[in-house]
Amino acid sequence: MIHPQAIIEPGAIIGKNVTIGPWTHIASNVIIGDNCHISSHVVINGPTKIGQGNRIFQFASIGEDCQDLKYAGEPTELIIGDNNIFRECCTIHRGTPQDNSLTQIGSNNLFMAYTHVAHDCMVGNHCIMANNASIAGHVHIGDHVILGGMSGVHQFCHVGAHSFIAANAIVLKDVPAYVMASGHPAKPFGLNSEGLKRRGFKSETILSIKRSYKEIYRKKQSVDDALNAIAELGSPSSELELFTQSIKNSTRGIIR
Repeated sequence: MIHPQAIIEPGAIIGKNVTIGPWTHIASNVIIGDNCHISSHVVINGPTKIGQGNRIFQFASIGEDCQDLKYAGEPTELIIGDNNIFRECCTIHRGTPQDNSLTQIGSNNLFMAYTHVAHDCMVGNHCIMANNASIAGHVHIGDHVILGGMSGVHQFCHVGAHSFIAANAIVLKDVPAYVMASGHPAKPFGLNSEGLKRRGFKSETILSIKRSYKEIYRKKQSVDDALNAIAELGSPSSELELFTQSIKNSTRGIIR
């Protein structure tokens, strides 16, 4: 159902079984997939593509121009996957030409009230951003990441899959996969073992990740030496590879 007081500009493409509340504005260059529910007082600008089954609550701003002062109105895009929830007053901005002109969000994520995803960010699947969490421009967030309330991630940082960022933490460097971080600036506080158990990781896999974590964080050695030591442990797996690659691929340096 589309409320008669909603404004749908000509050219917007609305899928099947979409609900749009009153005083919501959908721009002409927006595509909305099937079975989405959009509450009242929402603004969706574009170019923006929204997948199926998404829920957008009141006063959210989706696909707006970014806040980067270098942005001069160039054509950029926001792409959103399926089954995401955007709670009240979320702000999600499109990309800039200084990166790939794209902000992208995966599927099955929860963005709580007042969360902010800046320009050129890449957010994976099954993530949670708690109230007032914000990520600055060009940030990459892996799958199954949790950002606690009032936490913030500095521009260009990468947060690895299955990591956990505590409330009020300020992330200034890359966070490897599986790591829990807290503080200002954020520092490592062990592995997100409980999260891995809930997601079905085998006990031997978690143990091998713990051993590798100790090489990086508990022994006084360089990152390169720690990675060499991990290779010598002789317990390779795709899960462990995710941990080591998130360290090897870091350009800002990892939290330590």
